Amino acid sequence: MKKQQLGNTDLYIYPIAFGGNVFGWTLDEKKSFEILNGFTEAGFNFIDTADVYSRWAPGNTGGESERIIGKWLKEKKNRHDIVLTTKVGSDMGDGKKGLKKAYILKAIEDSLQRLNTDYLDLYQTHFDDVETPVEETLEAYAQLEKDGKIRWIGTSNMTPERIKASLEASAAKGLPRYQTLQPHYNLYAREKYETNYEALALENNLGVITYFSLESGFLTGKYRTKADLAKSPRGGDMDKYFDERGLKILAALDEVSKHHKATPAAVALAWLLHKPSVTAPIVSATSTSQLESIILAPNLRLDAEAMQLLDDASSW
Repeated sequence: MKKQQLGNTDLYIYPIAFGGNVFGWTLDEKKSFEILNGFTEAGFNFIDTADVYSRWAPGNTGGESERIIGKWLKEKKNRHDIVLTTKVGSDMGDGKKGLKKAYILKAIEDSLQRLNTDYLDLYQTHFDDVETPVEETLEAYAQLEKDGKIRWIGTSNMTPERIKASLEASAAKGLPRYQTLQPHYNLYAREKYETNYEALALENNLGVITYFSLESGFLTGKYRTKADLAKSPRGGDMDKYFDERGLKILAALDEVSKHHKATPAAVALAWLLHKPSVTAPIVSATSTSQLESIILAPNLRLDAEAMQLLDDASSW
């Protein structure tokens, strides 16, 4: 397993990122620590979260994931071994959202406090704020870089046009440049990324770190029938996948999995890792068995026949 460079940064990561959206939601603090320990003990070093995680869970207000990660970092004393990223821009309630400079400068202080650190390796725009000029957002990031609070920046959930405008503003005004892109991309959700973002990422050498890499669990093969939907808090929306294309994808995953003696989850992640634009999928796990599937993916070599089978089954 080799480290991969993130865009044009000096950050090198092992090619799976752990997604902290499950912390404080489907995992309590104790179980979160167990999963984080297992992930890092397997050699991985990249942890992704956001200030808004996991505000959607009953009784939560946001920041739960960052607090759990922060406590874990303090306990393990391993901050400098971890490539740590969080995000800004989501709706935190009480009018706290957006990408205006003043808001970003306040939001990062809250994130740093929760994470028990004085700097972030990567700070990402989570959701765009079209009412704020891209230059103002980048100026906020420039201030944070100057103050030593962030090292690099990335983006997620922006239109290609706004990403291009941001890259142009960075070049013209000497402002920090987005180095990473976090898109929704996987074996099932292909069209939007491949049509609108893939060429942009390759042309600008953006490190692509995909979210929903297993389509909320569908690509693990855990959900086979509508009766399986009660297996997880994420199961409620799964019935939309039980169409002809979704079933073809599961069948292809099963065939490749059997041939390679691997799980469908590992195959789905390996498919992403074989795509030239992808640096690292972001994946969550809520059990050690799920984690084992995840950590095997970077060493799974899919041949051309397997890739073609998966491409054909998931074509759009």
